[in-house]
Amino acid sequence: MISEKITLIKANIIEIAQQFNRFPADINLLAVSKTRPVEDIIAAINVGQTSFGESYLQDALPKIQALTKYDLEWHFIGALQSNKTRLIAENFDWVQSVDNFKHAQRLSTQRPTSLSPLNVCIQINISSEPQKSGIKLNELPNLAAEIAILPNLCLRGLMALPISSQNFTQQCLPFRALHDTYQQLKNLGLNLDTLSMGMTNDMEAAIAEGSTLVRIGTGIFGKRQQV
Repeated sequence: MISEKITLIKANIIEIAQQFNRFPADINLLAVSKTRPVEDIIAAINVGQTSFGESYLQDALPKIQALTKYDLEWHFIGALQSNKTRLIAENFDWVQSVDNFKHAQRLSTQRPTSLSPLNVCIQINISSEPQKSGIKLNELPNLAAEIAILPNLCLRGLMALPISSQNFTQQCLPFRALHDTYQQLKNLGLNLDTLSMGMTNDMEAAIAEGSTLVRIGTGIFGKRQQV
């Protein structure tokens, strides 16, 4: 089932991209494997999936260690905590949830010099929801400029989790605002290439508005298990 779902999602990405005059190759799939067992990840690997997203460090580390023989790319997409940045910096390839300079600085300092720079995205609270992590859009330029010069990080782009909506037009609005801001930062000279937005229920709107990375969990692995 997992293999069939990944095949279907990749076909959907191509179809949606073509519908909105996007190049399918510009849109990558991140399989959100948080709470899922190693066996499920291997099932995804067997159909060519190599990028996986995790939110809970204690859940992720055993899986990362168990799958070292595979050439995988691990993304941390959960809320950051200062007491966990070292292990994240040591074990992940990407952190998509940076929303303050303190955490960015810790990740840079704690990233082993034997590894390539840690890829990071700044998380934007695009719908201004008090219960969600992320910075406001007007705070972004200063934080982006500060992170861009940290030695062991590579600022790649932006990430957001907008307020849930079943209406396509309403889904598009926050994605469009994030894309506009992303373009503004690029125009200022920041070398960004990643716009992480869109999940199982709003992937079409995200791709329509310029997403380069969709984060799909339920659509691949089914309903999320509790940790």
